[in-house]
Amino acid sequence: MNEVWSWEAIGFPVMLSLRIACISGIVSFAAAVWVAAWMNRHAFRGKILLETLFMLPLVLPPSVVGLLLLTILGRRSWIGQAAEWITRQPIVFSVTGAVIASAVVAFPLVYQTLKTGFALVDRDVLESSRSQGASELQVLWYMVLPLSWRSLVTGFVLGFARALGEFGATLMVAGNIPGKTQTLPTAIYFAVDAGHMQLAWSLTIITILISFILLLLTGKIRGTD
Repeated sequence: MNEVWSWEAIGFPVMLSLRIACISGIVSFAAAVWVAAWMNRHAFRGKILLETLFMLPLVLPPSVVGLLLLTILGRRSWIGQAAEWITRQPIVFSVTGAVIASAVVAFPLVYQTLKTGFALVDRDVLESSRSQGASELQVLWYMVLPLSWRSLVTGFVLGFARALGEFGATLMVAGNIPGKTQTLPTAIYFAVDAGHMQLAWSLTIITILISFILLLLTGKIRGTD
């Protein structure tokens, strides 16, 4: 019983997962706002190829995404070496690695949601703002974002939920170090693998409750309650 209800067994994975989901949710949301706004405004050759690249993490197996990130951010890559030289610690097997993996996997879902919301904004209203001297940043801040607030909130919640449930890429990039990088999904997996079913079910119920609340919130925002 002590093993099941200890802080390291339950409290730490829950709090770390929420922390990672918050940070990666904000990162993926900010990136998706900028990319979706820019893509919605511009038409160019190869646009569909670029959008397909953005959406790849949504359909690729998480292990494939994890392997790619491990190659790009690992200690043998110039990015990984530069980051380690600056921060004095590697990206892999760290919370930073978990945040990056979760953000990459969550980005396509957030991007697609925001792109759809931005496309529904009346273009005549936007062109009218531009004709009166508004800059693209002002159009985005004062027109596009307020008029598509439902998509913004929905996109962030979905990105948060996706990051919270990320397993494969996170496991490959951040590992499963109890008390350091162990998240809810990895804690559940290794609890089952070790035969600690009470612990696994406790973590599973917590995950289901958090996910249910998030999806319920999304449904209410969309007006489907």
